[in-house]
Amino acid sequence: MDVATKATRPTPPDDGRNLTGRIVEDLGRSIVTETFRPGVAFPTEAELCLRYQASRPVVREAVKMLTAKGLLLARKRAGTVVQPEDSWNLFDPDVLSWMLQRDFSIDLLIDFTEIRMSIEPRAATLAAHSADGPQRRAILEAIDRMVEAEHADTDALDADIAFHIAVLNASNNRFMRQFTDLIETTLRYSIRRTNEYKGVSRASARDHKKVADAIIGGNADGAATTMRDLIQGALELLLAAGRHPPRP
Repeated sequence: MDVATKATRPTPPDDGRNLTGRIVEDLGRSIVTETFRPGVAFPTEAELCLRYQASRPVVREAVKMLTAKGLLLARKRAGTVVQPEDSWNLFDPDVLSWMLQRDFSIDLLIDFTEIRMSIEPRAATLAAHSADGPQRRAILEAIDRMVEAEHADTDALDADIAFHIAVLNASNNRFMRQFTDLIETTLRYSIRRTNEYKGVSRASARDHKKVADAIIGGNADGAATTMRDLIQGALELLLAAGRHPPRP
């Protein structure tokens, strides 16, 4: 087949899953950014089918997914209603991502960093005890990428995120591993913010390497302490930027 034939071939239509995903993304962001407010009538199924040129099964699946995320509630005779923020599943990476895309809230990042303080130092402790060879290599490779980024004066964000995810995975705790998607979603926003507050373009590879060295050396107490110090530094920057008092 020649190039011209390839170029004129029509693009295949989206399957139902792609369209469902697009509807979920659009409606989810609209709910979180308050285009649709709690207590205000949500579009009917027929209206959504018309808006997205979608079949009823596709729309129903999208609404079902948003309901599972806590954004919507279907009631008999009352239709579908938008839920208040207290009902949203903040541990859903999609919900958190949409929240971070609305007007910036430093309080949201502070709350999330507090959760990190309760999880990541313990993950570092467990990793020092139980990380296997491939898991240790993943931690060291992330550090190497951070160091290379410093020397090349390039963005180390992906390497920084990879380091924190590698530590969570190396904890070998199935619940902590479930936290990785949430960490990745939020760190893409929080790392850039805290680096701005520090007046630097990237996190310190040296400080992260202290955590890695403690884990690789089997120093559980040192791994927990250095990880806690790392996150505490970010928390203090966020608190100061939000004009909140220091926290222990």
